[in-house]
Amino acid sequence: MVSPVMDAFAPVGRAARAARTAADSRCTWCGRRLPDQDGVGRRRRYCAQSCRQRAYENRHALNRGQLPADAVVLSADEFRDLADRLFQVRCAAEDVATAVDERADVDELRSLLDQLLAASRDAEQIR
Repeated sequence: MVSPVMDAFAPVGRAARAARTAADSRCTWCGRRLPDQDGVGRRRRYCAQSCRQRAYENRHALNRGQLPADAVVLSADEFRDLADRLFQVRCAAEDVATAVDERADVDELRSLLDQLLAASRDAEQIR
Protein backbone atom coordinates (compact mmCIF):
# COMPACT_ATOMS: atom_id res chain seq x y z
CA MET A 1 0.00 0.00 0.00
CA VAL A 2 1.29 3.46 -0.89
CA SER A 3 1.16 5.98 1.91
CA PRO A 4 -0.70 9.27 1.30
CA VAL A 5 2.58 11.14 1.80
CA MET A 6 4.36 9.12 -0.92
CA ASP A 7 1.32 9.35 -3.19
CA ALA A 8 1.46 13.16 -2.99
CA PHE A 9 4.96 13.07 -4.46
CA ALA A 10 4.17 10.67 -7.32
CA PRO A 11 3.21 13.34 -9.88
CA VAL A 12 6.38 15.27 -9.08
CA GLY A 13 8.42 12.13 -9.69
CA ARG A 14 6.73 11.55 -13.03
CA ALA A 15 7.22 15.18 -14.02
CA ALA A 16 10.88 15.02 -13.04
CA ARG A 17 11.34 11.85 -15.11
CA ALA A 18 9.61 13.47 -18.09
CA ALA A 19 11.77 16.58 -17.77
CA ARG A 20 14.92 14.44 -17.50
CA THR A 21 13.86 12.42 -20.55
CA ALA A 22 13.29 15.62 -22.51
CA ALA A 23 16.70 16.95 -21.46
CA ASP A 24 18.35 13.63 -22.30
CA SER A 25 16.90 13.64 -25.79
CA ARG A 26 19.88 15.58 -27.18
CA CYS A 27 23.32 14.31 -28.12
CA THR A 28 25.76 15.05 -25.31
CA TRP A 29 28.43 16.06 -27.81
CA CYS A 30 26.77 18.04 -30.61
CA GLY A 31 23.34 18.80 -29.16
CA ARG A 32 21.44 17.23 -32.06
CA ARG A 33 18.06 15.76 -31.10
CA LEU A 34 18.15 12.00 -30.46
CA PRO A 35 15.44 9.71 -31.81
CA ASP A 36 12.82 8.50 -29.33
CA GLN A 37 13.86 5.29 -27.65
CA ASP A 38 11.39 2.60 -26.75
CA GLY A 39 11.93 -0.36 -24.50
CA VAL A 40 14.43 -1.07 -21.82
CA GLY A 41 18.12 -0.47 -21.64
CA ARG A 42 20.49 2.40 -21.38
CA ARG A 43 19.44 5.68 -22.94
CA ARG A 44 21.46 6.84 -25.93
CA ARG A 45 23.88 9.69 -25.20
CA TYR A 46 25.24 10.30 -28.70
CA CYS A 47 23.57 10.65 -32.09
CA ALA A 48 26.41 8.99 -34.01
CA GLN A 49 29.62 7.04 -33.55
CA SER A 50 31.62 10.14 -34.56
CA CYS A 51 30.13 12.14 -31.65
CA ARG A 52 30.89 9.28 -29.29
CA GLN A 53 34.48 9.21 -30.56
CA ARG A 54 34.92 12.99 -30.19
CA ALA A 55 33.60 12.84 -26.62
CA TYR A 56 36.01 9.97 -25.85
CA GLU A 57 38.96 11.91 -27.29
CA ASN A 58 37.97 14.99 -25.32
CA ARG A 59 37.63 13.06 -22.03
CA HIS A 60 40.97 11.33 -22.45
CA ALA A 61 42.78 14.52 -23.45
CA LEU A 62 41.39 16.12 -20.31
CA ASN A 63 42.54 13.17 -18.20
CA ARG A 64 46.07 13.48 -19.60
CA GLY A 65 46.08 17.14 -18.63
CA GLN A 66 46.63 18.35 -22.17
CA LEU A 67 43.50 20.47 -22.42
CA PRO A 68 41.60 22.80 -20.12
CA ALA A 69 38.35 21.44 -18.68
CA ASP A 70 36.17 23.58 -20.96
CA ALA A 71 37.98 22.64 -24.20
CA VAL A 72 36.16 21.09 -27.14
CA VAL A 73 38.00 18.87 -29.61
CA LEU A 74 37.16 19.40 -33.29
CA SER A 75 38.89 18.02 -36.34
CA ALA A 76 40.23 20.53 -38.87
CA ASP A 77 37.37 19.68 -41.24
CA GLU A 78 34.78 20.16 -38.50
CA PHE A 79 36.36 23.50 -37.58
CA ARG A 80 36.29 24.71 -41.20
CA ASP A 81 32.69 23.58 -41.56
CA LEU A 82 31.67 25.41 -38.38
CA ALA A 83 33.53 28.56 -39.49
CA ASP A 84 31.70 28.45 -42.85
CA ARG A 85 28.32 28.12 -41.14
CA LEU A 86 29.11 31.04 -38.81
CA PHE A 87 30.10 33.11 -41.84
CA GLN A 88 26.73 32.32 -43.43
CA VAL A 89 24.98 33.53 -40.26
CA ARG A 90 26.95 36.80 -40.33
CA CYS A 91 26.13 37.35 -44.02
CA ALA A 92 22.44 36.68 -43.41
CA ALA A 93 22.43 39.13 -40.48
CA GLU A 94 24.13 41.77 -42.66
CA ASP A 95 21.45 41.23 -45.33
CA VAL A 96 18.74 41.87 -42.73
CA ALA A 97 20.52 45.02 -41.50
CA THR A 98 20.85 46.33 -45.07
CA ALA A 99 17.18 45.63 -45.78
CA VAL A 100 16.15 47.50 -42.62
CA ASP A 101 18.36 50.47 -43.58
CA GLU A 102 16.76 50.50 -47.04
CA ARG A 103 13.27 50.27 -45.48
CA ALA A 104 12.40 47.00 -47.18
CA ASP A 105 8.82 45.79 -47.07
CA VAL A 106 7.62 43.28 -44.50
CA ASP A 107 7.57 40.31 -46.91
CA GLU A 108 11.22 40.83 -47.89
CA LEU A 109 12.25 41.22 -44.24
CA ARG A 110 10.36 38.05 -43.31
CA SER A 111 12.15 36.15 -46.08
CA LEU A 112 15.55 37.44 -44.96
CA LEU A 113 14.79 36.63 -41.31
CA ASP A 114 13.76 33.10 -42.29
CA GLN A 115 17.12 32.68 -44.03
CA LEU A 116 18.91 34.03 -40.94
CA LEU A 117 17.05 31.61 -38.67
CA ALA A 118 17.85 28.66 -40.95
CA ALA A 119 21.54 29.61 -41.07
CA SER A 120 21.71 29.99 -37.29
CA ARG A 121 20.05 26.61 -36.73
CA ASP A 122 22.63 25.02 -39.04
CA ALA A 123 25.44 26.78 -37.17
CA GLU A 124 24.25 25.32 -33.86
CA GLN A 125 25.30 21.86 -34.96
CA ILE A 126 28.89 21.13 -33.98
CA ARG A 127 29.38 18.43 -36.54
